Amino acid sequence: MLSKKTKYGLQALLLLAREYGQGPVLIADMAAREKIPKKFLELILLQLKNAGILGSRKGKGGGYFLARNPSQITMGKVVRILEGPLAPVPCVSETAYQKCEECHDEASCGIRLVMKDVHDAIADILDHTTLKEVVARSSTEAKASKKIVDFQI
Repeated sequence: MLSKKTKYGLQALLLLAREYGQGPVLIADMAAREKIPKKFLELILLQLKNAGILGSRKGKGGGYFLARNPSQITMGKVVRILEGPLAPVPCVSETAYQKCEECHDEASCGIRLVMKDVHDAIADILDHTTLKEVVARSSTEAKASKKIVDFQI
């Protein structure tokens, strides 16, 4: 399950992805638009900035912006930054591997085998889904739910 921190971070990044190329967005504006506590959002955005996902500008016209194109930022990268490893158990983690103390034979452990499949499925989806794709998917669903017909050619 995603923590509030990760969910809020993804919400903020999707807002920035929708406005990519339009300049920085103030933390106060993001917090108000996405209904995220401002102080909590500040900490999340700082972590994403330190990881190279965001850039910032101070002063008039300042705020946060995506450091890369939304098509180059995967959900997997963001979730790992904010949440840590994707693995449900440490013995299947690629970045934070630890042998389970109670395990007698890791190679044939049924729990490990199933959790490896779970990890691989989650990683495959998140690592192949970009912010740009999520914005497009969300927009398509919003139009469909409002029965908006788009006649673009």
